[in-house]
Amino acid sequence: TAVDMQLYTKITIALILGVAAGLVANAFDIDPLTRLLVTIEPIGTAWIRLITRVVVPLVFASLVVGTASLGDITKLGRIGSKTIVYYMATTAIAVTIGLVLSNVIRPGSGMSPEGLEALRSNYMAESASRVELAQDAPGLADVLLNMIPRNPVAALAGGDMLPIIFFAIFLGAAVSAIPKERRSHIVGFFDGLNEACMVMIHWIMKLAPYAVFALIGAVIARFGLDVLRSLLVYVVTVLLGLILHVAITYSAALKLLARRAPLAFYRKVRGVQLIAFSTSSSNATLPLTMETAEDELGIEKEVSSFVLPLGATINMDGTALYQAVATMFIAQVLIGDISLTVQFGIVLTATLASIGAAGVPSAGIIILVVVLEGVLAGSGIDPAAGIAMILGVDRILDMCRTAVNVTGDLTAAAVIERSEYEHALRGGSAR
Repeated sequence: TAVDMQLYTKITIALILGVAAGLVANAFDIDPLTRLLVTIEPIGTAWIRLITRVVVPLVFASLVVGTASLGDITKLGRIGSKTIVYYMATTAIAVTIGLVLSNVIRPGSGMSPEGLEALRSNYMAESASRVELAQDAPGLADVLLNMIPRNPVAALAGGDMLPIIFFAIFLGAAVSAIPKERRSHIVGFFDGLNEACMVMIHWIMKLAPYAVFALIGAVIARFGLDVLRSLLVYVVTVLLGLILHVAITYSAALKLLARRAPLAFYRKVRGVQLIAFSTSSSNATLPLTMETAEDELGIEKEVSSFVLPLGATINMDGTALYQAVATMFIAQVLIGDISLTVQFGIVLTATLASIGAAGVPSAGIIILVVVLEGVLAGSGIDPAAGIAMILGVDRILDMCRTAVNVTGDLTAAAVIERSEYEHALRGGSAR
């Protein structure tokens, strides 16, 4: 709508002004401006908290309504299996693209000893704390087991997305099996809750330009271009990989599987990409992602309400690609070339580790530690030494890979909807 376009224009202007203010503060060492930008950063953090708090009731309500409205439980299984297979396939492709680029460009071969030592001294302490945090993270088996919540209320209160999604689908399936007159009351309640969440989101989105300026300005003021220069080849490799994944993988999926024009699709989702870039959070972007899927792309709610919340939790194509490049970069600097067998292990580990990754800023670092531990095993090198090399540019790359993550979620929703449409035609009835 015209109102939405005005809002996105304001967000774009806020983004440009924030970057400009941060660059000026950092490049000219204007300490008062830097302090001001860092001081107002909590405005952006507060905005992320506001919109993230709406995610849990929105996801729960929309999944219950969407699942209960399917009627046929076999349809749920069909949509779910296709969604998971699609997400895992695109994640594996993303990791492969990252590995191919890393072998061709070799971003770690040009790192000077002076630059390496400077990065280690600046970020070693913080990277050690990230490694310690990652060591406490659950393994894949625990992630899958924890999908079944012991206490659904506790999962809702803690915002634990995988158990919430599992319980909401389970409850929606049960609701679809009860008599229609009783089912309508339950569905009506959750449908009303879903609409109330969307109203809150519209209110919160009015504050987005101010939040974007606060978040971007502080990030650029802190890091500027100094760290970027020392890691330029690594950063370019990651960004090139993300661009190729969108231009090739997603565009091919849209053209061949979803029967949609890629450029028109990307124009319609640019607002979602902008918010994802600014917040570095798939979860914070999820309400807008769902609204865009239904209102701008015309994707049916029964598909979007299932595919998108699941994607915000398990579909991390941009993050997986970044992990592949980061792992290769660190390995090339610290231990030299690694074998194809180890690289295949990176594909497998990064793909599986992306399941259950939190859709919040810098969650990819935790997964990266898991991948690095496998690659550096037996070398005697602490993963913290590798993390310290790339931590300075992680937030900037986090913004870029999150934009790719949500684009992948929306692409998946379009592909799955088209698949369901063709399935209905083969069955003799269009939806």
